[in-house]
Amino acid sequence: MRIGYLVPQFPGQTHIFFWREIRALEEMGHEVHLLSTRKPPQGLISHRWSAEAMARTTYLGAVAPLQAAGGLARLLPRGLPVWMAREGLDFTKDAILTLSAAQALLTLSRVRRLDHVHAHSCGRAALIAAFAERMGGPRYSLTLHGALQDYGPGQRFKWRHAAFATVITQTLRNTLSRDLGGYLPDRLPVQAMGVDTDDLRPAGPYQPVQHGEPMRLFSCGRLNVFKGHQDLMSAVRQLLDDGVDVRLEIAGEDDVGGTGYRKELETHLRKLRLQDHVRLLGAVDADIVRDKLQQAHLFVLASWNEPLGVAYMEAMACGVPTIGTNAGGVHELIEDGVTGRLVAPKAPRELARLIRDLAQSPETCRAFSTAGRAHVVANFSAAGGAACLVREIRHAMGTAP
Repeated sequence: MRIGYLVPQFPGQTHIFFWREIRALEEMGHEVHLLSTRKPPQGLISHRWSAEAMARTTYLGAVAPLQAAGGLARLLPRGLPVWMAREGLDFTKDAILTLSAAQALLTLSRVRRLDHVHAHSCGRAALIAAFAERMGGPRYSLTLHGALQDYGPGQRFKWRHAAFATVITQTLRNTLSRDLGGYLPDRLPVQAMGVDTDDLRPAGPYQPVQHGEPMRLFSCGRLNVFKGHQDLMSAVRQLLDDGVDVRLEIAGEDDVGGTGYRKELETHLRKLRLQDHVRLLGAVDADIVRDKLQQAHLFVLASWNEPLGVAYMEAMACGVPTIGTNAGGVHELIEDGVTGRLVAPKAPRELARLIRDLAQSPETCRAFSTAGRAHVVANFSAAGGAACLVREIRHAMGTAP
C-alpha cells in the first residue's frame, strides 16, 4: 500500500517511535510517504536519522492564500459553514490556518496515488487530513496519544469522518467514548506506540549499585513542568541530605530548543546546589539514550500526567528497573511491585524514599529488570503498532483477508 504518514513538526526530539514504526511498515513491504506540518525548532533536531527523515518529508504547513481559497471552495458545499458554526471561533481559526495545507495534501495524494493517510495526532494535522478527505482525497485515520483537550478544537469534525482511529491506552479510550459519543468511527483499537526491543536491550546482566559507588539515575523526557523533572531533582537533594550518593542525568529539551522551561530547571538545580550531581543533557540521539540506559542503575520519570510513556518502555526494554508515577495510563504499562514501581505525582519525598529502598534491595532491582523487559517484549513492540495500522487500513479499504 501507499500510506501517507502525517506527524506534526517531524522529526522532533521524541519522534524515534514514529521512525521505528515507519521502518517496520517499510519492512512489511509498504510505501510510506512522510508528511508533516513544519520542521521542528533547530534545537530539537537531534537524531542521527533526522537529516534523512527531513529529506523524505513533505512539509504542508505554509499558509498559501490561493491554495486556501481553492480548498475553501471545495469545502463550502460539503458542510464546512455548518461545522464552523457548531464548533465555534477557535475551530474557524484552525480551519483558516490549515486549508492551504489540506489542498496541498489533496494534490500530493493524487500525484502519489496514496491509498490512505494516517495522522499521528488529533490536532491541526488531523484537521488537514480530514479536510483533504472532504475535498475528495483519500481516507484518513488518527491516533490519540494523550488527553483529548490538549489537541485543540473541532474534535467532533476530526473524528466523525475518520475511517478508524487507534488509541494508546484503554484509559484514554474510555474517556473518548464518554466525551465524543456518536462522533467516533466504528473501529477504535487500543494500540500503543512500541519500541525496537532488538535494539533496546540490556548490554549484559543487570548490575545493581555497589557499595561505595554512586547510584546512577537516568531520566528522559521533554523539559516541561508536567514531566516532573523538578520533583526528581528535589528527590535527589533529599537523598543526598540523607547520605545516599546519587548522580542524575536527564535527556530532553524544552519545546523551543533550550530557551524556555530549561531556564527554570537550571535555576531550580542551582537553588538545590545540585551542579555536581545533576546534568541536563539536552536533546540527544536515540543511540545515546540507549547507552545511558544500559549504564543506569535506575530509570525515573516523575510525570504529573503521562498518557502511557514510551520513555518507560525504552528503559524497561533495556532491563533497567523503572519508577513511574501513578498518573494517566502508566499503570497499563508498569504493574506496581511486579514490572516496576509507581509513586504518586508531585511527591518528591515519597520518590526519594523509594529510590533509597531500591538502592538497598539489589534482588528487587534484578527482578524488575527481568520482568520489565519481558513485559515490553511481549506487549509493546514497534512491529505490533505497524501491524495494527496495516490491518485497519486494509479493513477500511475492504481488502482485509
